[in-house]
Amino acid sequence: MLKEPAIVLANHLFDTPNGKTAHGLVRGSGRFKVVAIVDPDVAGRDAGEVLDGRPAGIPVVADLDEAMVLEGPAPKWCIVGVATHGGRLLPELHTLILDAVDKGLGIVNGLHDTTADDAEVAAAARGRGVELIDLRRSKPRPALHFWEGDIYRVRAPRLAVLGTDCALGKRTTTRLIVEAMNRVGVRTEMIYTGQTGWMQGARYGIVLDSIVNDFVCGELEHAIVGCDRDVEPDLMVIEGQSSLRNPSGPCGAELLLSAAARGVVLQHAPGREFFEGYESMGLRIPSLESEIDLIRLYGAETIAVTLNSKGCPPDELDRFRAEYRTTLGIPVIAPLTEGAEALVPAIRAFVERERSAT
Repeated sequence: MLKEPAIVLANHLFDTPNGKTAHGLVRGSGRFKVVAIVDPDVAGRDAGEVLDGRPAGIPVVADLDEAMVLEGPAPKWCIVGVATHGGRLLPELHTLILDAVDKGLGIVNGLHDTTADDAEVAAAARGRGVELIDLRRSKPRPALHFWEGDIYRVRAPRLAVLGTDCALGKRTTTRLIVEAMNRVGVRTEMIYTGQTGWMQGARYGIVLDSIVNDFVCGELEHAIVGCDRDVEPDLMVIEGQSSLRNPSGPCGAELLLSAAARGVVLQHAPGREFFEGYESMGLRIPSLESEIDLIRLYGAETIAVTLNSKGCPPDELDRFRAEYRTTLGIPVIAPLTEGAEALVPAIRAFVERERSAT
């Protein structure tokens, strides 16, 4: 896949969890070559240094004008790199998108508010002859699939990366696992379930939260069946959405039941006590043990725990890691700092168990 140069809008949100789309693109994409991040709050720095403390060779600039005159390939796309509350196209973003269109850039948008349905943006895009890609624009009903049970004829085992809360890095962990397994010769495909997965270049998947609920399970099944038919991978790793029990958007049963994922890597942030955004309501994140029990009730096995270190000092993270390894008896790693190689033996063993069971 030829990477196309793109600017990513992350205005005032890059150094926050709401910049997670931009974060994913900085960490890697097979579809776009990110030439700049636009965020005046952290302008003048390297995006990778801001995000992970490691340079990525991607500058953060103050505005689109500065991004357009950087050395290197001329950008073709402008990507909305933030996840706003409710997926709203906020006024400042709207202004930036119009500016990008005026500069001749196509728009890639993952918000619920679509650019194609915005009369002003659509008219500007027509006038400039640029494309608008709205990844959360629903397919027409006749093009949607209902769940049929074809999942039970899929040969490749499925591993789901689920979370105890939202915005934990499930997609990043999924990509790291896929890359680690492919490096050791286990042909592995990512099944994306959000817009950023598509932006990063994953070939099979859905944008789960833009699909009418009645068709979510069928569309997920259809993507997995297509992947199995087309490339016959040894393993599929399914990106989780939201969390198992966050009341604003519980998600997990679809992957465990409708996609028949029999293995789980569970992402957790030991530094969080409450569901993100609902601290004032006192909505506590359930314990790891109870989440693993819930997964077991769905007929799946938790084969590893991955940790998000945000808000957790290194010595405290080490303590949690050691405690979880002792009490749970499964691998526990922090994938952003350790990589996913330590999970390879456990995942290999899961794949072999699944093969022998069929």
